Amino acid sequence: MFRKASVPAVSNGSYLQGQANGKLSSMDSGQPAQEGKVVLKKKVTLLRGISIIIGTIIGAGIFISPKGILKNTGSVGMSLTVWTVCGILSLFGALCYAELGTCIKKSGGHYTYILEAFGPLPAFVRVWVELLIIRPAATAVISLAFGRYILEPFFMQCEIPELAIKLITAVGITLVMVLNSTSVSWSARIQMFLTFCKLVAILIIVVPGVIQLIKGETQHFKNAFAGNDASVMGLPLAFYSGMYAYSGWFYLNFVTEEVENPEKNIPLAICISMIIVTVGYVLTNVAYFTTISAGELLLSKAVAVTFAERLMGSFSLAVPVFVALSCFGSMNGGIFAVSRMFFVASREGHLPEILSMIHVRKHTPLPAVIVLHPLTMIMLFNGDLYSLLNFLSFARWLFIGLVVAGLIYLRYKRPDMPRPFKVPLFIPALFSFTCLFMVALSLYSDPVNTGIGFAITLTGIPAYYLFIVWDNKPKWFRKLLGK
Repeated sequence: MFRKASVPAVSNGSYLQGQANGKLSSMDSGQPAQEGKVVLKKKVTLLRGISIIIGTIIGAGIFISPKGILKNTGSVGMSLTVWTVCGILSLFGALCYAELGTCIKKSGGHYTYILEAFGPLPAFVRVWVELLIIRPAATAVISLAFGRYILEPFFMQCEIPELAIKLITAVGITLVMVLNSTSVSWSARIQMFLTFCKLVAILIIVVPGVIQLIKGETQHFKNAFAGNDASVMGLPLAFYSGMYAYSGWFYLNFVTEEVENPEKNIPLAICISMIIVTVGYVLTNVAYFTTISAGELLLSKAVAVTFAERLMGSFSLAVPVFVALSCFGSMNGGIFAVSRMFFVASREGHLPEILSMIHVRKHTPLPAVIVLHPLTMIMLFNGDLYSLLNFLSFARWLFIGLVVAGLIYLRYKRPDMPRPFKVPLFIPALFSFTCLFMVALSLYSDPVNTGIGFAITLTGIPAYYLFIVWDNKPKWFRKLLGK
């Protein structure tokens, strides 16, 4: 049923002997796949790439609680400015990943680029934390939002039972896992449909907002920059919230090997997606302020529902359904992309070998998808999800900053590397500084949780020496690792 991927992998022995020196074998070497082997097929077109990025970025936040920025800026005008600037900064980061994706033509995203630039230890730490904590917890959180809002129309007059939410959430997670295990084409098609639903949901908010502006409903924009002055800590926290809202632009780089004509389609998909998301986010917030004051927005538990109730009456019942579909799209896009990171890490000898197996007929990395299911279920029913995400939120920006710094490093270390797409040097410099600033902000604003997260991340170092470097493992231990 399963076969080893035909792309040549660097074994962990090569790292130890210095033969590979932490580098990935070239994807464009021109060597054909060996006969009888299977590979992940190139089924991600430009449109599917756009749907992966947009569908993963836009989750429930913009519809339910886009108030982190407003709370920390203190005024309508400044909040809209931060939404715009965060969109531009995220575009800068996405352009850096576009360059990396066109010159390093391997899937795996963060993991692959860190391995190429800085070697196996930091790359292993990245995938270690992602597999054990970050991805299961993040999937469980977005899935809980899906479970809550898919049940919302059935419990309009009462509180939704927590057990019901978790059971529906478990069904949703299982459905996404089965979908991604069964067919790349179908998961991509459904992602395109869900992305379309998200854009329709945004248009349902933006169009009435524009009509309100035409009618002259601009009272909440008068003295837009008046209000509570943003504190020294408030403005950086607002940027932190904004950058988190835009996160997800890097997921196409996790599936580079499956993208048709990556030199052209990766930069195009990234640029088109980020423009659409930035314009959509800013216009959605403008639409909210045509009907809802800043104070009311901060008090609302579901901003889109409040907005719809005031302008659309009974049609507001459709909003929870759109939110649930939005969450399902984020679940599907995240699992589709991150499973490729585990697949590549296994192929490079950093995870058990079975995770690099591909289903012979379906051509999906089925084990790399399924491994997330039990971990996510454990998080869903037993884990303190939000604490875990708070512990490790800094790790995301630390490693993204490391990746973009690696781009600058590779410019000097390997100047002759083919770069079909190249960004001006100030873009990675500015973005890596932004990421490191956010890490520093985490340490300053919440040293306890950040310190715990840092300690969890550091557990990857002894794990690396135990699982990768240690040569004389007992036979039972080797079997456990699939060696």
